[in-house]
Amino acid sequence: MGIDSTRNETPATAAAGSDVLARPRLVDWFFTVPFLIAFGLLLAIFDPIQRLARLCGSRPHEIVVGLLQVSLVGALRICGTRFQVERSPEVAPRTPYVIIANHQSMFDIPIVMACLFTNYPKFVSKRELARWIPSVSYNLRRGGNALIDRANRRQALKAIRALGKLVQERGVSAVIYPEGTRARRGEMRPFKPAGAVALLKAAPALAVVPMTIDESWRLLRHDLFPVPFGVRVRVHFGAPIPRQGADDGPSVLERAQREIEATLQRWRFSQSVG
Repeated sequence: MGIDSTRNETPATAAAGSDVLARPRLVDWFFTVPFLIAFGLLLAIFDPIQRLARLCGSRPHEIVVGLLQVSLVGALRICGTRFQVERSPEVAPRTPYVIIANHQSMFDIPIVMACLFTNYPKFVSKRELARWIPSVSYNLRRGGNALIDRANRRQALKAIRALGKLVQERGVSAVIYPEGTRARRGEMRPFKPAGAVALLKAAPALAVVPMTIDESWRLLRHDLFPVPFGVRVRVHFGAPIPRQGADDGPSVLERAQREIEATLQRWRFSQSVG
């Protein structure tokens, strides 16, 4: 679905390295302009298409949203962005999962949705994003996602539990970022367990897929002005972790966190010795 994929199968602060201080190059600016035009046009074009698709039901809307994300990932290729995807063969299409992932960039969302097109991922998102952004805001409001007020713990957990119930009933997937915010320089933050545990408890029938992403933070190191040319983004989908019931959330979350950390360390060690 527009992303190169291979079946698979250092510390986090090493991710930044000297690249944090890298200055924009002429080639970065040259390709950023057409990328931003394409990115904005896609959001504008897909907004009314989403609304029309939603009139036909949830699944047509989800397909249109998936096509938007594939298109956004394709637009990143204008900037020379490359994607290296490792995916366990046990991660099946058209299968619901809870995806536990680390988080580095706003581009993580289209990347995971393009990779898991037929799994129809839903997200836990701060409610501020549900206004004023073409395509994105409409999908967040009407696409079955959990909109949370991060200052209101009770409301947030209620929305997350509702998401867990929804994805299990409908046979779609949920994505949650337990770090709670983006790691803007690639350093993995400690997991905040409450939301993820609540989601797992509300969807006890769904296996958990640990997802690791790295170097997507580099795409935003200049806040889009410009987008660095030629960034390689690495993505890993681990084998689904089976569930033992509604109360296994803490242990499953810990296992997913260990796998994400190990994958980051493997990538960064191979890069340092390469």
